[in-house]
Amino acid sequence: MTKEKQQWGSRIGLILAMAGNAVGLGNFLRFPAQAVQNGGGAFIIPYLVCFVLMGIPLLWIEWSMGRYGGRSGNHSTPFILNEMGKKALWKYIGVFGIFTNVAVAAYYCYIESWTMSYVMHSILGTFNGMDRNAVASFFDSYVDVSTSTTGIPYEAVIFYLFCLLLNTYILSKGLDGVEKVAKVGMPLLILFGIFLAVRAITLQAGDSGAAYDGTVGLNYLWTPDFNSLYNPNVWLAAAGQIFFTLSVGMGTVHCYASYLNSRDDVALNAMSAGWMNEFVEVVVGASIVIPITVGYFGVEGMLEIAKQGSFALGFKTMPYLFYQWGSVLAPVAGVMFFGLLFFAGITSSLAMGTPWMGFMHDEYGWGRKLGAWSFGLFVLVLGLPTVFFYQYGVFDEYDDWAGTNSLFVFALAETVLFAWIFGMKKGWQEITLGADFKVPGFFRYVIGYVTPVLLLLVFLANIIKPVDNDWGMAFSGLFSGDGWPLDNGSLIKKITMNGLRGEIAAETDNVKRAFLEKKLTFTIIARLILVAAFLFISFLVYRASKLRTKKF
Repeated sequence: MTKEKQQWGSRIGLILAMAGNAVGLGNFLRFPAQAVQNGGGAFIIPYLVCFVLMGIPLLWIEWSMGRYGGRSGNHSTPFILNEMGKKALWKYIGVFGIFTNVAVAAYYCYIESWTMSYVMHSILGTFNGMDRNAVASFFDSYVDVSTSTTGIPYEAVIFYLFCLLLNTYILSKGLDGVEKVAKVGMPLLILFGIFLAVRAITLQAGDSGAAYDGTVGLNYLWTPDFNSLYNPNVWLAAAGQIFFTLSVGMGTVHCYASYLNSRDDVALNAMSAGWMNEFVEVVVGASIVIPITVGYFGVEGMLEIAKQGSFALGFKTMPYLFYQWGSVLAPVAGVMFFGLLFFAGITSSLAMGTPWMGFMHDEYGWGRKLGAWSFGLFVLVLGLPTVFFYQYGVFDEYDDWAGTNSLFVFALAETVLFAWIFGMKKGWQEITLGADFKVPGFFRYVIGYVTPVLLLLVFLANIIKPVDNDWGMAFSGLFSGDGWPLDNGSLIKKITMNGLRGEIAAETDNVKRAFLEKKLTFTIIARLILVAAFLFISFLVYRASKLRTKKF
């Protein structure tokens, strides 16, 4: 099969595609929930500090690594890392850069399909006249594939398949298709976001049943409580959000950057994409959900909803609030909100397909269409269990292992490789090569020391997370001889599944016990599926390595 040479059509297309990769559903759903749960304004300061000390350095590392690998014709992380590390270990660590994207796309496209469905339901007026509980129940019914909200059998499955087909078709057009979607989707996303943000901020008490002005929510977000800066949980949450919002630690940035010319700027391009993401998240995203929700339920009400998770905010609450705005504005707001979520989602999921396609093109000579459709098939096989068994935690397992822990492992490893194996001298030269602005020398030391330490601390904190995130109590117990009380959300407890096993042992209701036992079974199945996917990709990398050896 012939190898097709791809490249970005324009600089603006590259920046929008990179920003689209970073701007995702979390900008509009996860960030508001995290900000509210961690003190509003108190969250913004550590969030911006972590962006400077961890976010920007990781962007520069990944853009530089991608361009460096691209010079040698490598467009996937296994052989980009191998090019820099010169040891077999690094190409297998690079497997995370393909595995993570395939596994995350498997459930991410499912969320993306929800937004498509909710656009349709907003147009049809499905939520009109529903009370708050009915809207929340609608979501629970939708993700239960045995029921239908429209009379169409397996509605959730059909929307998922359509969404995956759309992604696959666009990917089959190569970088040109991705760039065109970014050029349309990102401006529309920002346009819709600004419209909704203006409406949210100008919401006044008594207007459409609102109890408070929308500015109350905005004030809460931008008024810091400096005492909260001493709370380690706020810093850990901020670091985690920066990590997820920039889509670093996945391999997508490497792949996109590998199609740059050898001396194309990475320093300013990375900054531009990063700051565009921050603008969308902090200025636009937070100015929609928080002011509207606080306007109707107050700060305390918003806190209660945020504790239930980002889906409770986006899919169980916002449709109800929009329909307080009347029969004309309500469907418009619904289409815009879920429309911008769709554009945020698809620009990210398209990026997830490129590392697999780049790898199969480089190592096995697969063209764009074969690479795209094989990715779609791989995602379908991995993704259907998250659709059919959502209520049994398969979705959550994928998100936890592929969408969280894998990111930290890969980001920490690539930072060590870049700064200490490849070497900071060569690394700094790579960052500054062709740079369109003078990169502050301060960051040379940040990348070498501060960023890896921050990554290590956040990862360790996830491993030994104490009960209720109460670090003071945990250290007191440790020094008093009572031991370290691990939370069920700690990585140690998750690996052993002791938390879930404990719930089963303590449950006296037979129906609930049977559900938890089934959940345990599907948790094990989900992990086996993910391990099998990782081993399969590792085998492909091993075989590709042998084929390279034969060529030379």
